[in-house]
Amino acid sequence: MTGDTTGDGEFSEFEERVGLTLDPARPDAVEKRHSSGGRTARENLDDLIDPGSFVEYGRFAIASQRSRRELDDLIRKTPADGLVAGTARVNGDLFGEEGSACAVLSYDYTVLAGTQGHLGHRKKDRLFDLIERMNLPTVFFAEGGGGRPGDTDIPVVSALEVPAFALWAGLSGKVPRIAVVHGRCFAGNAVIAGCSDLIVATESSSIGMGGPAMISGGGLGEVTPDEVGPSSMQSGNGVIDVLVADEAEAVEVTKRLLSFFQGPIAPGKAPDQSSLRDVVPEGARRAFDPMPIIRTLADEDTVVLLRESFAPEMVTAFGRLEGRPVGFIANDSRHMAGAITSDAADKASRFLQLCDSFGIAVVSLVDTPGMMVGPEHEATGLVRHTSRLLIAGAAIDVPLLAVVTRRSYGLGAQAMMGGGTHEPLLTVAWPGANLGPMGLEGAVRLALRDELAKIEDEAEREERVRELTAAAEKNARAINAATLFEIDDVIDPADTRRVLCSTLAAAGPPPRSGRFVDAW
Repeated sequence: MTGDTTGDGEFSEFEERVGLTLDPARPDAVEKRHSSGGRTARENLDDLIDPGSFVEYGRFAIASQRSRRELDDLIRKTPADGLVAGTARVNGDLFGEEGSACAVLSYDYTVLAGTQGHLGHRKKDRLFDLIERMNLPTVFFAEGGGGRPGDTDIPVVSALEVPAFALWAGLSGKVPRIAVVHGRCFAGNAVIAGCSDLIVATESSSIGMGGPAMISGGGLGEVTPDEVGPSSMQSGNGVIDVLVADEAEAVEVTKRLLSFFQGPIAPGKAPDQSSLRDVVPEGARRAFDPMPIIRTLADEDTVVLLRESFAPEMVTAFGRLEGRPVGFIANDSRHMAGAITSDAADKASRFLQLCDSFGIAVVSLVDTPGMMVGPEHEATGLVRHTSRLLIAGAAIDVPLLAVVTRRSYGLGAQAMMGGGTHEPLLTVAWPGANLGPMGLEGAVRLALRDELAKIEDEAEREERVRELTAAAEKNARAINAATLFEIDDVIDPADTRRVLCSTLAAAGPPPRSGRFVDAW
């Protein structure tokens, strides 16, 4: 027998059902979404993935509510059970078909407010299993209202046996996962975002472990959805890694972030390196922005800052050096003088874990007076938090390269270098840098406390402190540390990029530890 085994009627029904899964079949829902300033799930995915590469899973699934709604109504109004998911290629223009394979998932806010339905959970379980088996980087658009109590087709008491969250959390360290959040993201949806390696969120996002109904039901007051976890809060406290204006920018940033985990690309253009000779101001007390250093060292237009508003005394960013993905950590003397606070240590520690887990080398730009001190900061659990940075640095297997740009004092400096100046593959300093076991003025006051106490005139005593500190600074110069081989070299700042790139080339491809990455 020859010919088509599918009857015309069956094929027509198939085409009709396919059409009902797409946005044009629900113009009212799409218009409502657009009028609120948002894009549909499929519009975001179309913007993210390479054309023609999407293989969808479970597109004919519908909400498990047949006992209380007509089947035709469910087919027309709950396509894909509110979760569009499958495999695709992202950044194929950079990495080709094989190197750009990804998993992509998106809750559909136009379907029951993006809530998590019974078949949606099963679909996630299926995808999460495939993600691990196929080793696929993953992007998940997580907007939605959490669990869906309206599904009635299956007997449920607690639903606590749902494996989706354990499966998703278990992917930590195995594949890179980026969550994108626009609008409201509560409860289970928020956990999907929170378990991810990176969260990109729009300014109109609100992320919280419980939405207004849960808050009210718990007797915790009445709040609007936008008051639960607004982006201004969640970017300042470190929940959001990159804050963007809208979904279009979110997709653009997500593609850039994903590319760092996808590997090296062709070398990018190098900025003029001579500007590095003048970027650090004279005088140890003058604050400066370290970002011009990072942007000058990295290939042009490759730097993406993470957690910019959280613990600004510590900078964490991705970039590229001659096409290689690298992570940058740096002290920012404009905040807390660049000292290592509890939040700064958490921020850098987690970033080191992320880079180590996925084989991304790290460049540390050191300009710190040391660990933060004082009763106010000890109340934050400083001893444990700052020690975390030392543990994280000691544990990484990827290349760590350290550049002392100005001040390198005490345990804080050691923590920035994986535990000490000989722990990185290379530790170099710029000519104007100083290194010491603690802040030099503090060292003078401590070591010569008795001598200074004998000087009764306060002005004279402070002048003596300045003289002794100046002498200590001369002794602490980087060139003196290099003379005793406490560091590997003192270099021309304009030569830093070449030195870093040559060392990374000698080190070879960074290993992947595959260790899990803390959510925090």
